[in-house]
Amino acid sequence: MRGTELDLGVAWTLYILLSAEGDSTYVGISTNVERRLRAHNGEIAGGAKRTRAGRPWRLGAVVGPYPNRATAQTAEYEAKQLRGQERIDWANDQASHQG
Repeated sequence: MRGTELDLGVAWTLYILLSAEGDSTYVGISTNVERRLRAHNGEIAGGAKRTRAGRPWRLGAVVGPYPNRATAQTAEYEAKQLRGQERIDWANDQASHQG
């Protein structure tokens, strides 16, 4: 039932990370973006293998909250179809339409 479970008030957020050099991006979703950023930077356990290179990462954009995990995953898929600055531009566009 991954992505379809009841979220019971949990706010899902999409985030886009920029590498230290600024030439790589990473897209993910989380209920705690600050904790995930620390994990991606190796400060705590749990970062994605893909983000070991490029540290330290910084937040390039944050979009959300989404009403549930499934909706956040759909947005994550959309963002992952893009590359680099296109991802940041997409996120900024999404954020401007949210509220």
